[in-house]
Amino acid sequence: MREVNGVIIHDNERIDDLQYKGLMLIQDPESFCFGIDAVLLANYAKAFAGDTVVDMGTGTGVIPILMSGKTEAGKLIGIDIQEKSVEMAGRSVALNGLQERVEIRKEDICSLPDSFPKGSVDVVTCNPPYMIEDHGLKGDTDARTIARHEVLCKLDDVAKAASSMLKTGGYFYMIHRPFRLAEIMVKLVAYHLEPKRMRLVYPYVDKEPTMVLIEARRDGKSRVTVEKPLIVYERPGVYTQDLLEYYGQN
Repeated sequence: MREVNGVIIHDNERIDDLQYKGLMLIQDPESFCFGIDAVLLANYAKAFAGDTVVDMGTGTGVIPILMSGKTEAGKLIGIDIQEKSVEMAGRSVALNGLQERVEIRKEDICSLPDSFPKGSVDVVTCNPPYMIEDHGLKGDTDARTIARHEVLCKLDDVAKAASSMLKTGGYFYMIHRPFRLAEIMVKLVAYHLEPKRMRLVYPYVDKEPTMVLIEARRDGKSRVTVEKPLIVYERPGVYTQDLLEYYGQN
């Protein structure tokens, strides 16, 4: 155990440089660490000065912490059901001195329609579990399983919570898997979250897309823009210029 800037870092934890404005993140490699999908979502999401942003299933807190540097949002609230994640994310907030702007809460996504006043939030983000219950390989720990599989919340719960919290005209941002795209669009529209932008993410230019970024607007008009593809790698180990810009390395 050690102390960094007044924050306790446990022996099993590390401090990762987010490579943007000096922001740092505490992570436990034995639990669940954020991936490229969280970075992509934090860059895709927009927030105006003074906005209230809620990140559902925040995990390590990487999305609200990154968005604190990339936007002028007034308040960013990370929600997660796992006590360990909430405690660790809270320490990351303190490590960055962001206590006045970023808050981490332990809550169940399914309960958010009751705990947040209806229509009180400007922006909602979510990097939800991708896999339907036992579809695919489960992780080695509960934390990984909860993060990857719909064991505690489903896509319907995510859309319902976002719709309830968002103001009319508010924005919902999500990253998910293309194989569920039809279901995603149906769910969003059913909860008055009209898809407005969509961008497919490809590992290589000649491969199938593995992720999809979506922007939806509460009570928006029916019109969606499909943006140019985002290619991650030029070749193994070498990011494309577009991806470098997402990491703030342009």
